Amino acid sequence: MKSSATSWSIGDTATRFGLPAHVLRHWEEVGLLRPGRDGGGRRRYGENDVVRIAAVLRNKAAGMSLEQIRVLLDQGAPDRHAILTEHVADLDRRMAEMQRSREMTMHAFECDQHDMTTCPNFVRSVEDLIGGGPWRSQPPPPA
Repeated sequence: MKSSATSWSIGDTATRFGLPAHVLRHWEEVGLLRPGRDGGGRRRYGENDVVRIAAVLRNKAAGMSLEQIRVLLDQGAPDRHAILTEHVADLDRRMAEMQRSREMTMHAFECDQHDMTTCPNFVRSVEDLIGGGPWRSQPPPPA
């Protein structure tokens, strides 16, 4: 896995990414990392490991689970495209929700109504939720 003679300890590597060392150990346990070992058995992280850590962090920030990321980092994983297709659909859904939230926030910023819930434009923007969104899977409790 190592591509160069440069390597770092688990502490140095964790500090480099602002992570506790136990996170790197956990990622190794679940198959995301495979650091080399020195003569004393201590983990040594090389350039390839650092790239993998960066890939894990970037994908976690995008909402992927460690299992999804593990599949992406596994060269032989047959369901890589299915994971990516599912993730792109999730990103599209989340981006649309964020756009709606931004529009709602900008409207609240410019609206004359101090309480957003009294603004007819705001109420129209949440009608999809009021009308039976996923949170309405059970009837409301009695008042």
